[in-house]
Formats: sequence, C-alpha cells, structure tokens
Amino acid sequence: MLVEFTQYVALVLVIVLLVLLARKLKVAYPIVLVLGGLILSLIPQIPDISVRPEMIFIIFLPPLLYEAAWYTSWKEFWRWRRIIGSFAFLIVIVTSFVVALVASAAIPGFSLALGFLLGGIVSPPDAVSASAIMKYISIPKRVSSVIEGESLLNDASSLVVFRFALVAVETGRFVFHEAALSFVWVILAGIAVGLLVATLFFYLHKWLPTDANMDIVLTLATPYVMYMAAESIHVSGVLAVVSGGLFLSSKSHLFLSYRSRLRGANVWSALGFVLNGLVFMLIGLALPVIVGQLDGATLKQAIGYGLLITVLLMLARILCALGASAFTVFISRFIKTADNRPGWKLPLVFGWAGMRGVVSLAAALSIPVYLNNGSDFPERNLIIFISFVVILLTLVVQGLTLPLLIRWLKLEDPDRPLSIETQSVILRRKLASGSLSYLRAHHEREINSSAALQQLEKKLEAEELFDADAPDTEVFKKVYLKLLIQQRQWLREWNKDINTDEDLIRKYQTLMDVEEEKMRLGNVSSRI
Repeated sequence: MLVEFTQYVALVLVIVLLVLLARKLKVAYPIVLVLGGLILSLIPQIPDISVRPEMIFIIFLPPLLYEAAWYTSWKEFWRWRRIIGSFAFLIVIVTSFVVALVASAAIPGFSLALGFLLGGIVSPPDAVSASAIMKYISIPKRVSSVIEGESLLNDASSLVVFRFALVAVETGRFVFHEAALSFVWVILAGIAVGLLVATLFFYLHKWLPTDANMDIVLTLATPYVMYMAAESIHVSGVLAVVSGGLFLSSKSHLFLSYRSRLRGANVWSALGFVLNGLVFMLIGLALPVIVGQLDGATLKQAIGYGLLITVLLMLARILCALGASAFTVFISRFIKTADNRPGWKLPLVFGWAGMRGVVSLAAALSIPVYLNNGSDFPERNLIIFISFVVILLTLVVQGLTLPLLIRWLKLEDPDRPLSIETQSVILRRKLASGSLSYLRAHHEREINSSAALQQLEKKLEAEELFDADAPDTEVFKKVYLKLLIQQRQWLREWNKDINTDEDLIRKYQTLMDVEEEKMRLGNVSSRI
C-alpha cells in the first residue's frame, strides 16, 4: 500500500512537470501526458502499473464527468440537441456495426459478436479527452459545443452495445428487440436517477445550515451518489451524472452562496487537474502490461489491426459528419434547424475531432477473463491492445493535427460575430449603465447622504466596474450588495440571448462573487 501510494505521489509530481512542458510547447497537455507515460513505461526501472477498470469507473469517471457537465453550456447543448443526439446515440451504434463487420472479416478468430464488443468499446469519443483538449485548441464554438455535448452522452449508448455484445459472446445469441428496449430503459432511467439525486442534493443544500466547506463536501459526494445509484439498478451511471450535473449547474445560483461558488471552483479545478493528469498518464503507463498479456497474434499483427480499426473509425466519423450536414440541408426544408447550411468545413473538423480516451480503455479492461463455462474469454487481450492503439493514435494524431486542420481550412466562427474583447466592452457598458439607473431609481436618498455612493456613481459614469474604493460604511455595503444581486440577475437574463458568450457571463459572475467576498470581509477595493 505504501509503495503504491508513493508511486502515485511521484506520478503527480511528474504530471506537474509534463504539464509545464506542454504549456511551453503550446500543446494540449493530455497529449504530452500520454506520450510521457508511454516513454516512462519503456524504462526498465519503472515498475509496471496496471489500470484497474473499477478504479476508473468508480474513482475517476464520476467527478470528471460531473465537472465537464457542470461547465457545459445548457444553452449551447439545447441549441445543437439534434446533432448531439444523433452522434451520441445513432452514430455510435452505426460505427459499432461498421467496426463489427470489418473486424469479423479482417481479424482471424473474430466473430460478429466480438466485433460488436470491440465496436462498443472504441466507437464513442471520450468526454474527459474532449473537454481537456478543447480547452487548448482555438475551435469554432459550435464544434466544441457539439463535441463536448456528444461526448457526455455517447458513453451510455456504447456501454449498452458493449453489455449486449458480452451477452452475445457468452450465449451465442442476440435478440434485437430486447436490446432496443434495454437501450431505451438504460437511457431514460439513467437520466431519471440523475435528476432525482440532483433534486435531493439541491434541497439538502437549501435546507441544511451548511457553510462553504460543507457545500464543497456535498458537491464532491454528489457525482458518486448519482453514479452508484444508477449502476445499482443497472442503468447508465454516465447519464445520471451528466443529467444531474447539468441540472445542478443551471440552479447553482439558487443553492450555493458566493463563497461556496468561489471556493468550490478552486477545489474542483485542482481536483480535475490531478484526476485528468493521472488518467492520461495511466493510459501511457499501461503499455507494458497490455503488450505482455498479448497472445495469439504477434505484436506486428496486433499493431496492424489497431491501425486498421483506427483508420476505419476516423473515416466513419468524417463520413457520418458530412452525411449529417447533407441531411441537415435536406431536413431544414421541413423543420427549423439551428443552421440550415452547415457546409463541409465545420463537419470535417467535427469528424476529425473524435479523440478516444480512458473510458474506452476501462471498458476493454473490464472484459471478464473467463466465460461462465470456465473457458478463456476469446481474443480478450487482442481487444484490449487494439483499444489501446485506437486511444493512443486518436489522442496524439488527431489532437496534434486538429489545430493545423483548422488553420488550413481558414475557419471563421459563425457563432461569434463579435470578438470576446468586443463583447466584454459591450457587456461592461450595459452593466455600468444599468447599475447607474438602478442606483438612481432605488437609492437616491442614500446617494445624497453618502460620499462613498457618490464616488461609486462617478466611477459607473466612467464605466468603471468593481472599483468600489470607498469607506467601509454599513450604508455603502448594504446598497452595494443589493447592486451585486441585481447585476447577477441581469447577467442571467442576458445569457438567454443565443449570441451572448456564456464563458464571458461566467467570468463576470465570478468577478461579482469575488467582489462580494471582499465587501463582506471589509475590503471594498478591487479592479478588473
């Protein structure tokens, strides 16, 4: 136990150094971590580290999915719901079917059921990988929104395919209508469990006399309760965490105080950094164990099969993306769509941005060693190796070349007609103007009797926000805190506009939380 703990502490330190290197090279850190883990695994003195699927599914996956869902824009998610839904469910099933056909035809010893098993493992892009890499790539807003939204949902459909393929391998039979009914049940029940648990925690936060520390502990427990509650009744823990995370994120202003939001964001940021780092390092470090377990096929043959499946997945996703674009043009004649002329450039980028990650590896590793009759599970080690090759190549090749593809296509962002800087100036002016009107309409008497409020009025006239450099008086505090409440309400209303950048809204909401923290601590001087 002590040796394992020491290893993980050393890994965290290595992760920090590799992330610093990634920033120096201006490369998404998941890529550097995977390659760093791969290089470390080739050093003889480094002990073999095996990745336990239960550790990933129980320890890593719930908080990482929850964090990704928390910072996902519901506005963007709903706007692109049709394309997100089609890729998260329909395209995953289609891709699994294509992989099954090619694998059973090209790989000796592979049955159609084993092909479906492999397809269910490698077909879905990974939420953790997508969110981590999208932060470091300048990509059109709609592409990142669809990729992140899709990757939050597609694990559910892929795991249904995976489970039924396991049954088919065990029993030699596959009943389509049973699989279809189970698919619907797993999805709907998973969402219902997530929303039920989220509602429970919502009222726990509201009814209990919690402070910031207690709120943070509750938020840390929430994704685990969602995931385990769903998995205990054999429905999608992934969708439970995602649906619950989206719900609580949209209601956070109703049950979390400014202090809980500020401190919670810091805790989750640090936790997400460590968990993401460990996940990607473990992918690279798993190579010796996976290669050592390979049997039946030579290493060269196994690499060839991995390359075949990787290329197949890349082509299938690109073709599906282009096909979805063509279908959107057709269907827009009959129903209203978010974009009736998506063209080919954005779908091409979307098709190329299908990075696989740790969920695929965990699913592969969770394949049982033996069948129910006691015989070895057929081609288990080859499936794990192929999954590893797919994850490695999609993360490194697609992750590194995606910025080059975007620059080559000379993409413009149709969803951001104004730059973030311009939007920030406009938002700042609206806040200053609205704040002046609010103060003069509701607190004219306080302004006339308070030099501090008069000074604040002058600063707002100069469009200087969050610069309440005034004496620490009770009248000023009372009025200023009311103003912050009103400003937060305006931000929530303005965020309903589809053209308003939600990241910018969140930035200003955080700044208001910081301002309230300083105000209540007696330091009323800050500037942005």
